[in-house]
Amino acid sequence: MTTTTTAWRADPYTDALRTGQGPLYLSRDDGWLLPLEVERWCAAPDPADLSVLERCRGSVLDVGCGPGRLVAALAVDGRRTLGVDVSSEAVARTIGLGATALCRSVFDPLPAEGRWDTALLIDGNIGIGGDPAALLRRLRQVVSGSGRVVAECAAFDVDERCEVRVVDGRGGRGERFPWARVGVPALAAHAAAAGWALRERWERRGRRFAVLTRQPSSAPR
Repeated sequence: MTTTTTAWRADPYTDALRTGQGPLYLSRDDGWLLPLEVERWCAAPDPADLSVLERCRGSVLDVGCGPGRLVAALAVDGRRTLGVDVSSEAVARTIGLGATALCRSVFDPLPAEGRWDTALLIDGNIGIGGDPAALLRRLRQVVSGSGRVVAECAAFDVDERCEVRVVDGRGGRGERFPWARVGVPALAAHAAAAGWALRERWERRGRRFAVLTRQPSSAPR
C-alpha cells in the first residue's frame, strides 16, 4: 500500500467525509495551508461542476471521485460511470448516492482499461501522485483513442510539486504524500509531454478547467 493511499485513508479526511464538514487542509511542513472544500464536495453539483458534466462524452471514469457528486449526477442520467478513490469512506458515500465506485488507485489495474471515453481529474486531482505528466501518461492507457480528459487546474499560474499531509486544524494529521498543483500553462506543458493536447479551456465561478484530447501521431516522452 503506497503512502499516498494510506494518507487519504487517515482519520482527518475520513472524519470530514463522514460529517460532510471541514475544516480540512493540505499542509506543507513550512506552514502553508490549502483549504479543502469538503462541504462543496459533499453537496450537489454547482454551476462550475455542471460545466464539467456538459463536456463529458460517453462512458466516464471519475479519478479521485471523493464523495461522488459528479459520478452520481452522471449515473442519474443513465450514463456508464465509475468512480475510483483510495478512500473507503469516499467510495461508501459514492455508492450511497447510487453510483458505482471502487476503492482503488488510478495506477492500479482498472475495469475497461483503454475503453473509457472521458476521464475526470477535478478538485485538484491533477496533483495525484505528485507528477502530472506521469498521471496523464497513465490515463493514455485508460482512456480510449478518441477519448478525453477533463481536468481542473489551479486558479493561477503555478507548477509545483511538494509533499503535503491532510490536517484538520485541530491537531489531526495524516501521513505525508506527494502532490502537485498546476495552472493552465503548466497543464498544457505536462499534457504535451504525455501525448495529450489542450483543446479547450474555460473558467466558471473562479475555477479553471481544460479538456485534453489525445495526440494520435505522438508518443508520450
